[in-house]
Amino acid sequence: MAAFRRIAGNSCSIIPRSSVLHPAARTIATKLFVGGLSFYTSEYGLKEAFSRYGQVVEAKIVADRVSDRSKGFGFITFASEDEADRALSEMNGKELNGRVIFVDYAKPKMSFDSGIPIARGPPEPASRTE
Repeated sequence: MAAFRRIAGNSCSIIPRSSVLHPAARTIATKLFVGGLSFYTSEYGLKEAFSRYGQVVEAKIVADRVSDRSKGFGFITFASEDEADRALSEMNGKELNGRVIFVDYAKPKMSFDSGIPIARGPPEPASRTE
């Protein structure tokens, strides 16, 4: 695209600038946090419950690494902000699989990776004084 614009010049009206944007930039996906989920709620069930408010891009339930059991919360990603807003206002405080769920906007993931290892090795042996 950029090469075509360079050849044709900036006055090229064949390709509008909005169509040059990356597809992810055109549709802003909005992620919601869903807490208070039943341990028996599946990702499919979560997606079905929220799909009446718009196009669900992804439904993810967070599970414990060791037991592979649900931690009781998950995330829903919608294709647009309007759909996410509507789902948040309609589903917050509602019952899903016998539990009252709480819906809020997901917060950005915090990165704790500073490049410095946390563990510094084994502890120093205690010096013995006799």
